[in-house]
Amino acid sequence: MAKKIKLKQLAKSDNKCDRCVESKCCQYVTQNIDKPTSIKDFDLLLWQISHRNVHIFKDEEGWFLLIWNQCTHLQLDGRCGIYEVRPLICREHSNDYCEYDVSIEEGSELYFSGYEDLDNYCRKRFKSWDKRFQKKAWRKYA
Repeated sequence: MAKKIKLKQLAKSDNKCDRCVESKCCQYVTQNIDKPTSIKDFDLLLWQISHRNVHIFKDEEGWFLLIWNQCTHLQLDGRCGIYEVRPLICREHSNDYCEYDVSIEEGSELYFSGYEDLDNYCRKRFKSWDKRFQKKAWRKYA
């Protein structure tokens, strides 16, 4: 089994990627989602965030699902195992502003790490949040 090398032990570099021990940008996937506005929209988000390793955040670019799941091509030394043929999104990734500087959670306007976080937000945002379970409400929110 290959020994994991800490990148900080390598030659000092101005490249943040060389100093990023955890390969932070290779630990998750984000998917832009439509801005939720209705009770129905937020109820759907509750279902999504109920799944393991799914978080939701809002930043200056919009709303996103955040799925914590490491890239299968990440090597033990923190480098990309398919660097020469990596997808375009990886090629175009800029580390000008990245998780090495500030985490997604800290850099977000809103961040929900689980069901309870989002449910509490919805209770504050919608006075009729719990009424969505009533039979009449299903027609209204459907």
